[in-house]
Amino acid sequence: MTRLTIILSALLLITACNPAADKSKALTGNAAPVASPATTRGEKYRITPANSKVEFVGSKVTGSHHGSFEKFSGEIDYAGAPEKSRVSINIEMNSVTTEEADLTKHLQTPDFFDVAKFPQATFVSTEIKPGGEKGASHTVTGNLTLHGVTKSITFPATIIAAPDAVTVESTFAINRKDFGINYAGAADNLIRNDVVLTLHVRATK
Repeated sequence: MTRLTIILSALLLITACNPAADKSKALTGNAAPVASPATTRGEKYRITPANSKVEFVGSKVTGSHHGSFEKFSGEIDYAGAPEKSRVSINIEMNSVTTEEADLTKHLQTPDFFDVAKFPQATFVSTEIKPGGEKGASHTVTGNLTLHGVTKSITFPATIIAAPDAVTVESTFAINRKDFGINYAGAADNLIRNDVVLTLHVRATK
C-alpha cells in the first residue's frame, strides 16, 4: 500500500467517524438585539418534552456519543407566517442524558456544561428568513446562551404551520469552543470541536 493510499484511507476513516462532516455549520457571531415578546402578537404554541426533542451528537477520534435533554420549555409566537414569528426555548442543563452514565456525569462537570454554574441554556430567535441550506424551508437566526456565553447563531430549518401545531425540523453543527467549552479529551483520542444539534419540535396550542 502506497503512502498516499494510507493517508487517503486515514482521512476517509476520520470523516466517516465525524457526524458533523456532512451537516450544515451554524454561522456564529455577536449577539443581536432581541425584540420584546410584546411586539410579536401571534398565537402561542408551546414547546415541551411531551411534543419535542432536543438531541445532540458529539464525537472524538474513536467514535461518537448521542445525547439529549429531558427538561426544556419554550414557545413559538406564530404571527401568520414563520418570517413574522418568534421562537424561544429554555433548556435545563442538568437534564442532559447520554447512553453512558459516566459520560452523562462528566458532561455536567466544569469540563463541559458546568451545570452548577450555568444551569440553563436559552435560545431566542431574532430573524427568520425564507429559504435555507440542504432543502430547508427557512433560515433561523437567534441568540444562543450556552455555558454562560451568548452568541448569535444562524442555521437552516424546515418549518410547517398547521392550525393545531407548528413543526420545526433542523440539524446543524456548532463549534463548542465558540461557547467556551474547551475540554480536549485524551491526547490519543481528542474530542472534536463540532457538535451536531438536532431539533424535533412540534409546538402545540
